[in-house]
Amino acid sequence: MKTYLTVLALAATVFTTFAAEPVANPASPSVAKDSRCFELRTYYAAPGKLEALNARFREHTCALFKKHGMEIIGFWIPTDKEKGSENTLVYLLAHKSRAAAKQSFADFGKDPEWKKAQSESEANGKLVEKVESVFMSATDYSPMK
Repeated sequence: MKTYLTVLALAATVFTTFAAEPVANPASPSVAKDSRCFELRTYYAAPGKLEALNARFREHTCALFKKHGMEIIGFWIPTDKEKGSENTLVYLLAHKSRAAAKQSFADFGKDPEWKKAQSESEANGKLVEKVESVFMSATDYSPMK
């Protein structure tokens, strides 16, 4: 019985570990084997806060991303009002791996410079209402990997 419980506990630990961290196996044979881990992030700013969010990225966040090993590919704002031109910021980061992305954001979140910039920029209320993140791999025919 003791052996059964030990095996059951081990199986639960393994399952929990893999369930918590998505498996990085390519979903398609067209995924490039040498692809970096790309992360598409969409921020939905609080009403009237998009320019304050842009200022925080411009003045603080970009430098801190670089400090913590994140490569910034670019930032965009939708051009159509119905697609979020008044409150949406979209950006793309590149990481060496999904694990590197997780570590970079963990380090970024603990950085005293970030905590200060966030606190000061949110003195009159939160800048962001919602964040969406999608991790992606390049295809084997993509010019950017």
